[in-house]
Amino acid sequence: MRFSDEHEAFRSTVRSLVDHVINPHVDEWERAGTFPAHELFPQLAAYGLLGLEYEPAYGGEGASHLFSLIAGEEYGRIGAAGVAMAIGVQTSMATPALAQFGSAELKERFLAPAIAGTAVAAIAVTEPDAGSDVAAITTRAVRDGDDWVITGRKLYITNGVQADWVCLLARTSDEGGYRGMSQIIVPTTTPGFSVSRKLDKLGNRSSDTAELVLDDVHVPVENTIGTPGRGFEQQMRQFVVERMSAAYSIVGQCRYALDRTRDYLLSREVFGEPLATKQYVAFRLTELSARVDLLRSHNLQCATDLMAGEDVTRMATVAKLTAGRLARDVADLCLQFHGGVGYMEENWTARFFRDMRLSSIGGGADEVMLKVLARLDGYPV
Repeated sequence: MRFSDEHEAFRSTVRSLVDHVINPHVDEWERAGTFPAHELFPQLAAYGLLGLEYEPAYGGEGASHLFSLIAGEEYGRIGAAGVAMAIGVQTSMATPALAQFGSAELKERFLAPAIAGTAVAAIAVTEPDAGSDVAAITTRAVRDGDDWVITGRKLYITNGVQADWVCLLARTSDEGGYRGMSQIIVPTTTPGFSVSRKLDKLGNRSSDTAELVLDDVHVPVENTIGTPGRGFEQQMRQFVVERMSAAYSIVGQCRYALDRTRDYLLSREVFGEPLATKQYVAFRLTELSARVDLLRSHNLQCATDLMAGEDVTRMATVAKLTAGRLARDVADLCLQFHGGVGYMEENWTARFFRDMRLSSIGGGADEVMLKVLARLDGYPV
């Protein structure tokens, strides 16, 4: 896969936005524990970044998936991973199912504002007792005439504090396990909907994460995305897009971190010569760089297969698993080779180390990725 001049021009545009619109503010946003999504998202939307692959009828660009890959890699250069994650929720986690399965009316009411950046979106799946095991969710939506009446709690919801609407997965029938679930758009101004608390996280601190409570929340049945009862299947497809997006961003994050560490090692002298001259140091970082190249090649193939209409569940799962482990290795070694200064909060390596730890947990833990792959390989786990 070769990128065209148009692709490279797009990459330059995204990089400029990251460098000049986002990165000057990330330290402030980290200290505040949030970033102003309602201010930043319209700026991104002005360049079409919140609806790259979506229909022009709703404000999207109708572009190929390669533009999403490029944007994801460039978001990896953001100095606070929480901001990149929040953008990813808007573009690749909360809206794909709506864009693919939603009615024209739903897309006009909720997708179009999300693409324009005037509405912040969130995905509400995880619950206090149902994280990786999506089949265990207990949030219920009971039909009452033309409304769903929803009761339950959702936890670890990125963008949850600022969201204008959430794509909620709830049980809409008495069928157990994977059956009887539906995806429902719930505006956060609906009576009975509340943010019970903003969560205090180890890393990704610039991204607001919330626990949500739904207490007899009434929303129209027409807010259901797709066919009632098919929510689990739709959400699994949405997870595939999410995991690919995460892998794209991690390529950018790792490449940027390795480049910054190389530059530091070239200037940092120990025992009379730059640290970069030490063979062990150079070889370890070069090996990590090679692993980033391999992940990027895998991501490109995954994107190519997706655009060809193929099922990329396995490839996206491999990408997510590999990316999470690679990010942790890169973060650890970059901090180690910065020495004492790397352990200081004033240096970028400390934040990077904390932020990257989420990569093997959020969006599907490593163990879940392994379970998916084992089942695809025919193991009865």
